Amino acid sequence: MSRKYFGTDGIRGRANTPPMTPEIAMRLGMAAGKYFHRGGARRHSVVIGKDTRLSGYMLEPALVAGFTAVGMDVTLFGPLPTPGVAMMTTSLRADLGVMISASHNAFEDNGIKLFGPDGYKLSDKIELEIESRMDRALDDKLATPAELGRARRIDDAQARYVEIVKATFPRGMRLSGLRVCVDCANGAAYKVAPAALYELGAEVFPIGVSPDGFNINREVGSTDTLALRDAVLKYRADIGIALDGDADRCILIDEKGEEIDGDQLIALIATHWKERDLLSRDGVVTTVMSNLGLEKYLGKLGLELERTKVGDRYVVEKMREGGFNLGGEQSGHIVLSDYTTTGDGLIAALQVLAFMVGNDKPLSTVSRVFDPVPQKLVNVRYTGADPLDNEEVQETISAVEKRLGKAGRLVIRKSGTEPLVRVMAEAEKADEMEKAVNEVADAVRAKS
Repeated sequence: MSRKYFGTDGIRGRANTPPMTPEIAMRLGMAAGKYFHRGGARRHSVVIGKDTRLSGYMLEPALVAGFTAVGMDVTLFGPLPTPGVAMMTTSLRADLGVMISASHNAFEDNGIKLFGPDGYKLSDKIELEIESRMDRALDDKLATPAELGRARRIDDAQARYVEIVKATFPRGMRLSGLRVCVDCANGAAYKVAPAALYELGAEVFPIGVSPDGFNINREVGSTDTLALRDAVLKYRADIGIALDGDADRCILIDEKGEEIDGDQLIALIATHWKERDLLSRDGVVTTVMSNLGLEKYLGKLGLELERTKVGDRYVVEKMREGGFNLGGEQSGHIVLSDYTTTGDGLIAALQVLAFMVGNDKPLSTVSRVFDPVPQKLVNVRYTGADPLDNEEVQETISAVEKRLGKAGRLVIRKSGTEPLVRVMAEAEKADEMEKAVNEVADAVRAKS
């Protein structure tokens, strides 16, 4: 069944343009509220957090109207990281959690992510059921005047999240003496991330902590680490932590100004946890985009690597299915299921800090865990028909895959949020990798 609203990570689009309009947000609130309103005498409830985009002020009240119209009580958090919303959903025993965010996208975009009462993102099956209800008549199964929901705003959600994050750091260990730069992307973590690091003992140098509704992810955050690199070098910091707009991912910068991606973070945490016998299974879960070098490194440790399609939701599903407690994406989504139900950039960074403190070593000496295989990703924007349906494009892909054989990989996929075809190639030799990715990208581009 095709999807009309939901993509790979909730509903996302340009603000005030379908599907990111107040009407659709209200319909989503009504449809999701009806689905999770299971009857009975007790009050049903939903919690809502958001990042700092201007359009959040438009979408939040529309969602509230939808939920209260079908009898759901609403608790509003204001700016709070996506993992914080997942945590508060279970902590407050809510029936549903909602995060208003477009993650690493610019302020012009926004999105809506949904969490079930267990704190996990909804399955494809539930999302499709909610979609089927969204286009029904607005007066379908509305609450009576006496059964309408109430809305309230609570002020301690950020403090609760900070305490939960601090509790994931090893007991008795402190960050005293460490200089930490943290880039909050002018997003949801602009208050909580500096606070948590400071309370754990670090000397904190925050950037990206002045949101104005327009500057989220603008020249800051995990997708643009130049400002953080400059800050690390300027303040002679031991580590730089770059979060994205909703703080569910992170990229690190070492004390020399070098960037460390999600694959290296997964390798580092896997090594650390294997040494301490903390892995629930001898393996980790990543996506098809993770570097072949990571797979080879984990194999030498006796750890298997399970791959999923792109999206932290699919990583989490595989982790739950297989009993893994470590997974993530090259982009910086790191899922540590002992602590949280979704990616959490701050908690992942604290695990790396714990390794640094415990071994008394600088980040640069512990973060290059494996040698990555040459890899390149090219995004090709298209208009009109899907170029991957073209026979000539498919023939080119098949020929390149055959040429690479087992010495490389080719991953072709469409973006779940934009009209893009992502072409990724890996090969043991850089020139072979370049030839492969360019050949396929040119074929896609010719039909775009």
